[in-house]
This record gives sequence, C-alpha cells and structure tokens, in this order.
Amino acid sequence: MKIHELSPAPNSKKAARRLGRGIGSGLGKTSGKGSKGQWARSGGGVRIGFEGGQMPLARRLPKTGFDNAWKKVYSIVNLGQLESFEDGAVVNAEVLLEKGILSKIEPYGLKVLSDGELTKKLTVQAKKFSKSAVEKIEKIGGKVEVL
Repeated sequence: MKIHELSPAPNSKKAARRLGRGIGSGLGKTSGKGSKGQWARSGGGVRIGFEGGQMPLARRLPKTGFDNAWKKVYSIVNLGQLESFEDGAVVNAEVLLEKGILSKIEPYGLKVLSDGELTKKLTVQAKKFSKSAVEKIEKIGGKVEVL
C-alpha cells in the first residue's frame, strides 16, 4: 500500500453544507442563519459566558479556596497496614504499590504514620516518618531508613 492509494472508509466523510445555493437546497438565501440580528451578521455572536450585559455567573459567585503551588504531597501509610508483611521484610513505596496498599506513589514519596499496631520487625524505607512511627518501629526491633 502506498500513500496515494489511501482513502477514508466508506461513509466516514460527510459532505460539507453548501450554503446559499438556491431554494431547492434548503440552505439558500439566508444560508440557515434566519433573518437579521446579531447571529446573522459576519463575525456575529457573543463570547462564551456572556449573558447579554447581565452580571455573569462567574462574577456573581464568591471566590473560594486556594491551591498552594509549593505543597508537598506524600503517599501516606500507617503502621497497621504494614502488619501484612513477613517478619524481617524490607518495605518501601514500590513494594506497597505492588501489594495494593498504595494506589500510586505521590511526587514527594512515602510518609509513614503511627496509627495502628505493628508486631513484626520490618526495615521500613521512606522519605518521611512521624516521630511516634519511628519510636514504634524501633521499639519492636525494626529499622527505619530515611531515603
């Protein structure tokens, strides 16, 4: 097959509307624009959101919220969720993702919080830990590695 042999699939191309070609076409005289008025003119019509001079909805509603461009977003996991791992296992964001505990790894990595009980000696690798999470992990003989 060569490029000059290519053609669109049958019935996939719709013919352009031929405006102003007589009464029989159904689109003669005013070419489907009705008679007179803003919409019948060349370049006529109004911009999106224009409400005829009435105060637009976007300006009638109050401003709310704030998006902090410098916010640090972490994937969060609690110690109770790490109970499913074997004793002595190495736990990091990739392993948690594979196991389905995390749905995605956020830009700033993993943060471990202390909610729940942990009874197994694990080596936990993360970008950030809460103080109480570090205490709990080290209390049972586990290791904390800050990446």
